[in-house]
Formats: sequence, C-alpha cells, structure tokens
Amino acid sequence: MLPFYLLTLAATIQAHNLLPGSCNFESNTCGYTSDADFTSWTLHKDGRFVSVEAALSDNQEDVIDADKGTQIDITGVLLSPNLEQGEWSCLRLVYQISGSGSLEVLQRTEGKSMDKPLWSSQASSDSWVISSMDLQNTTEPYRVVIEGKPGQSAGSSVAVFEIHISPGYCLECNFEESHLCGYSNQWNANVNWYVGGGGSQILHNNIPNDHTYNNRTGHLMYVDSIYTKTFKEVAKLVSPMTTVPMSGCLSFQYQRSEEGGNMFSVFTRDRMGQYQELWRAGSENQNDWSGTLEEWIPVQVDLKAPYSVQVVFEVSFNSPRAGRVAVDDIFFSPEFCSTDTEPTFDPSIANCDFESGFCRYTQEQVIGSLWKRVSVKPNIFRNGDHTTGAGYFLLAHSRLSPLSGYVSRLVGPTLPGNTKYCLRFYFSLRGFNQTDQALAVYLQQQGSSQERIWTQGEKSRGIWITTDITFQTSQPAKVVFVSTCKSFWDCGSVALDDISVSLGDCELTARSVSPFLPGHCDFEAGLCGYTQDKQSDTGDWELRRGPTPTSYTGPRGDHTTGLGYYLYMEASPMLPGQSIRMLSRPLRGSRGAQCLRFYYHMYGSGTGQLSVHLRKHGEDALLWQLSGEQSIAWLRATVEYRSGVQHQVVFEATRGSSVRSDIAIDDIIIESGPCPVTKTEAPVGTSNEIE
Repeated sequence: MLPFYLLTLAATIQAHNLLPGSCNFESNTCGYTSDADFTSWTLHKDGRFVSVEAALSDNQEDVIDADKGTQIDITGVLLSPNLEQGEWSCLRLVYQISGSGSLEVLQRTEGKSMDKPLWSSQASSDSWVISSMDLQNTTEPYRVVIEGKPGQSAGSSVAVFEIHISPGYCLECNFEESHLCGYSNQWNANVNWYVGGGGSQILHNNIPNDHTYNNRTGHLMYVDSIYTKTFKEVAKLVSPMTTVPMSGCLSFQYQRSEEGGNMFSVFTRDRMGQYQELWRAGSENQNDWSGTLEEWIPVQVDLKAPYSVQVVFEVSFNSPRAGRVAVDDIFFSPEFCSTDTEPTFDPSIANCDFESGFCRYTQEQVIGSLWKRVSVKPNIFRNGDHTTGAGYFLLAHSRLSPLSGYVSRLVGPTLPGNTKYCLRFYFSLRGFNQTDQALAVYLQQQGSSQERIWTQGEKSRGIWITTDITFQTSQPAKVVFVSTCKSFWDCGSVALDDISVSLGDCELTARSVSPFLPGHCDFEAGLCGYTQDKQSDTGDWELRRGPTPTSYTGPRGDHTTGLGYYLYMEASPMLPGQSIRMLSRPLRGSRGAQCLRFYYHMYGSGTGQLSVHLRKHGEDALLWQLSGEQSIAWLRATVEYRSGVQHQVVFEATRGSSVRSDIAIDDIIIESGPCPVTKTEAPVGTSNEIE
C-alpha cells in the first residue's frame, strides 16, 4: 500500500473556482474511468486517492509471461470525462511516485489516434508533489489522460491525490489558496519567502494588507532581512515551469520597505538553469512612492517564452536592516504590455530544405562561385539529399566547376538582436584535405562586421551529418555559410541541406521537445515502445550506429544526425527468405486519415524486401512494399492509411539472396491527418547525374 505522506500545501487544496475535470477523489472518481485495456486504478477512500501499484507476491501470475518467464510492465490509464473548455486553463496535479515508476499526463482529442503529451515525471518522492501544466484554449472537446507505470520493484506505486483545473494561466496567483498555485520557495538557511496575511503573522505584526482584498485576512508573499547573516543573502520565489510557448504581459504588485539595502529583481530561468533578467526595482520606483508600507506598486513587463521557463522573484539583502519585500496578484495576459512591443519573432523564416528554391537565402554577386541547387537521382554510388533522398540540396566547389581559389557565400535572412538562437543544418564534405575552411558559419551584423561562430575541423565521411550552433547577437544579424576553395588540389565539394533556426539554446531546444508519441521514433533512446514480433526466432531488428559489419551493404550512418542510431536487419546469420518483424505500440482507431513517414536504407547486391503492414483484429494488411537494392542514400517513404479500430503498424524485413542484404529504417513518424502533398518520393535510379 502507498505510504500516506502529505505536503501541508497539498493537503488542503480548496475547491475554489474549479472547472470540470477537477477531482479530489474523496468519495468517487468524478467521472474518471480506467481504460479497460490496461491495469485498473484503485480508489482508496480512506486516504482519498487513486493509485496503480506493482503486483503483490501472491498475484504474480498477472504480470509474468508464462512462455518467457519475464515480468511484464504494468500500466494504468485513467481517462477524464469529455471536457469542453474554450478558454486557457491550468491543470495542477498532486501526485506521488513511490519506489520507482513514471507518470505522464496527455491530452486526447476525438478523431486522433495519438495523444498530445503535456507533462511527465519519473522522479520518486516520499511525499505528495504538485505539478502544473497549461491547457491551451481549444474549440475541440478533449479528455485528460493520466498514464501511471509503477516500477517492478516491490512496493512501487503511482498515485494521484488531486486533479485541480482552474481558469487562467499557471503563472497567475493571488496566493489565497494553500497550494500557492505551485509557487515554491527555494530554501535558504537565513532568508526565505513566507505567506503573509490570513489574520496571523509569523514574524511581525506589521505585515501590510494584501492587494487582492486590501485587508489583513487576504494573503501575500513576503521576505524579510531580519535573519540575514552574510553579505548578499538571496531569497527566491519560483513559479511552476511553463509547459507551452507563451508570450504576453506579466504583471504583479509589490511593496518594498523604505529601509533600502535590498535588491529586487524578476528573472526567467530555463530548464538548463540559465537566467535572464526581465525587470529590476530601481530608485525611480521609490521616488514615486510615499514610502509607507500600505501602498502597492504595479509592475508590467513583457514575457517571451518560446520554450519552458520559470519566473523567479529574487530579493538579495546586504544586512539584517535591509528591509522587506512583498509580492501579490501575479497575472498574465496574452497581449503585450505595450503596443510598441515587437511580436515574438518567428525563426522559421530562416528554415529551408531547398526543395522549392532558396527560400529567403541569397548569394552575394561578387567574384567567386555560387552555391548551386542540385539533385542527385537515388543510386548505389552517391547520396541524395537529406530531406527525402531524392530532392534538392546546395552544392559548392564541385569538381565539375572550372574555377579554383574562390569563396562561396550563402546569406540568410535578418534575425532580430538581443535574442539567443539555435541553428541546425546538415552538411556533407567530399575530397578536402584541409577541412577547416571547407565550411564555416559567420554572423554578419549591421556595419559588415563578421564573427565566425563555427567551422568544420574533421572530414564528414561523405554522409549527411547534422550540427547545432547556439549563438546570441546584440543587434540584428544574418547567418552566412562560407566555403573556401584554395586550389584545385585541395578542393572537393560541400553539400548543405535542411537549415532550421529556433529560439533558445540548442540543448534547451532539444530537451523541450515533447516526449515521444506512440509511433514516433528516431531510435536515439531505444525502441520508443516498438517491440519485436517473436513468432519466429530467425533474427531481430538491432540498434546500430556507424556502418554495418558487412561490406557493401547497409548505411554508413543514421539519418537523424549521421552519428546516431538506426534499426537494421543483419542478414549474415539469416537464411534467404527469412523475415523479422517489429510492431508499434497499439494505436487507437480514428475516423480520419493517418500519415506514416519513415526513412529506409536498402543497399546491397542481395537486398531482399521491406514491407509495412497494418495489423488489426490479429490480421495483417499490406500498406507498402519494396524489393531489391535501391540506393546508398536514406530514402523517405510516405504511407497514408485509415483504421477505425485499434491497430498496430508492423515493419517486416526479409533477407535476400546473399549476406549483402542489410535493411535499415530510421525516423518513424505517425501523425493524425492526411499526408501532405509532396513531390514524388524517391524513385529507383541508376545514373549518377547531377541535375
């Protein structure tokens, strides 16, 4: 049974202005039901919570695979009733993971076979924990899905004590409810934020009236310098982490005592712990203030958070007589505080896959060599582009050019200043002896000043490799791709494709990507829920990075990064005609079309067959099939299908006539909705022509 520990803040959550979907599980589950296809959640009325627990020793038959003797993972799926909430709201979850396990919250929309992840955690605790997640406004009814997976160790369990859905943004708070909207004090031995008001005072009897009700029964947050021991003691009040991109106006009320000797600032803090100052109280604020403790000062500051951040209210003191700071009524609006504020910049204007031209990239008309937009037919001699394997990319310094000793410059669109960016692109080098000048990236600011922010120092082995560059500029700037060819004897070719720009640090951007959806996998962190079909033991799909063991077959690198993992069939231990199969997680049926996209690699003189099947009701229906050697490049396949019932996608590889029959797949994506209209997918080609 789950140990019953309660945080004081969580124990007395009040039903204040709650929306449908909220539940405290005191007498029933408020319309929440367990998905019959999974382990049931249990309602514990004595402790008013629901949980899913690891199997007890006397019930092991439910979780043991009799054939394999291995333990099966337990998963409980709790479904809310249908919710129709057109306005922005905040879901707060009070939960506990005991021992080991994971908890995930998703949003399920009717007609879509995949759920949208909102939040997840694998961190165990000995007490109840509060987590907050924003529910964006939507016109479509949806259900909240809570998926709990207790670990296999004895005593592991996942429990939910309270589901609390309220109007507005999770950043907002008037501190009138005991859960404090998920705000927390970052503990300091000497100075900390405390709850003030409520008719009782912890440290002083001169705490001001709160701002919400303008009386002493209302609540506020305050920090006092009385226990300051060292120079520059710091207290931090931290908001919950945002879970969706947000931009608008953050407002709050504050009071700052007349003693001075303190510094009050507001920051954002991202998942990497990096701070960015939004606002700082200055002497000009106090000049407009009477100096009494009875007057609240309003503050409005623009907040642009394209990725997850916390808002941090930070006060530092330099002595025990440095005064006090109070905060109340934090509010957020999707409209910027000032009409002069520039809207959040859309970095996608700098994205380009070169399938339909140069996008917003230009070339300077100077003496030198231009980047050329080319296409290579898929064949067994040369890689095609990175996007589809049969599309277009940019090429500089081809040996077909009559010139040498020149520079090729590709200039991107203007990016606003005072912003941090993540630049990602794919490149491939051939024939260079010295690679430090083969490809470099510069930041060109106004006034023609240039700063080199990246250069390639190693050969890329002739495959597509991705690179991420984080940079920040104080003024508007352009990204410039530069390739230098000194002489014919030290000049190969440089290929460039799939440029993308996003806001924030590259590591932060990668971490902020939503948890994988059923059917989505790049194999960088395992099989993503895909499983081997063990009906036959002829072989297995295997994870691999780099080239396959057998020469003249298989890829030289993965499709995702060039240096990561892919899944492949090693043909050597198999006999001709033998197959291996891999199944996706069960996918819900839907009325509309579904789009499956993946990349395949079929290179080798004895290559067999790759098939994709739709499995439902225990039977397979063929969706897509290809046989024989195709190309040395990764090629993209797009398959549109429909299924109104629960189903699985099955990848089947069949060994060909010889050991040179390795088949690989990578970057699987299954999305709701019809497949976008694109140019013809990679056809089989035999020439080495550059078009």
